[in-house]
Amino acid sequence: MLDVTFNTPSGLTIRGSRWGNDSAPPVLLGHGGGQTRHAWRQTAELLSKAGWLAVAIDLRGHGDSDWAADGAYQIEAFADDLIAIAGQLPSRPAIVGASLSGLAALIAEGELAPGSFRSLTLVDITPRMDPVGVMKVLGFMHAHLEDGFTSVDQAAEAVAAYLPHRERARSSEGLRRSLRRGPDGRYRWHWDPNFIRNVVTTREERRFERLEEAAARLSLPVQLIRGRMSELVTPEAAEAFLQVVPHARFDDISGAGHMVAGDRNDAFTGAVRDFLEGLEGEGNA
Repeated sequence: MLDVTFNTPSGLTIRGSRWGNDSAPPVLLGHGGGQTRHAWRQTAELLSKAGWLAVAIDLRGHGDSDWAADGAYQIEAFADDLIAIAGQLPSRPAIVGASLSGLAALIAEGELAPGSFRSLTLVDITPRMDPVGVMKVLGFMHAHLEDGFTSVDQAAEAVAAYLPHRERARSSEGLRRSLRRGPDGRYRWHWDPNFIRNVVTTREERRFERLEEAAARLSLPVQLIRGRMSELVTPEAAEAFLQVVPHARFDDISGAGHMVAGDRNDAFTGAVRDFLEGLEGEGNA
């Protein structure tokens, strides 16, 4: 694994990690809101062993990437970043976008810059999202926005309560890289607080009509991966997406919720790898 950096049109530096050879076809891995590139480590390692150049990034305002001083966390800003990053890779990448990254990739390819990506994998996100599930996700992210946590273990307790179906890690130390310690000694999530404030106040910009219009324009190979216990993507929402994008491949992962890669990484990575291998078989450059 090597660290990499990318520049955006707005002047921000996006940091990431890469696995594999530069001569291999690239796969760009974008995490969901509130996560970091480290969520992709297992998937990236396996994809690189399968002959791909796996590149995982921290979105603007997340992880080690720059925060937007102007508070620009609209979906277009994330989409512009993905377009710019794709252009800095050795060749046109397949993109795997979870949640927020999936929405940004959909707007990038279906609206702003068609042809940016070789293929598009949407991870548990569709234009029509369950509003109750959306509020659950936003509620978790907003819960400790100001006061943070007294310790890493306290943060781990919050995660365990939010994801009761997932087996708890034996140690909470792995969570430390998702937190930052402030001058007051308290731990807070790694992302810019203005990111979640922006999401709460601008949700309307991602109304499903705009996203469905973007989806209807997709001509590249598309894959939708849903967690069968998803809080955001109902079976009806998945079916509605497949009607708009009839050529899309659909994988429904049992035993997984919205964070599919974290819940069932083996099944998730297998589905992504099968899809990508199909691209190679088609000779899709």
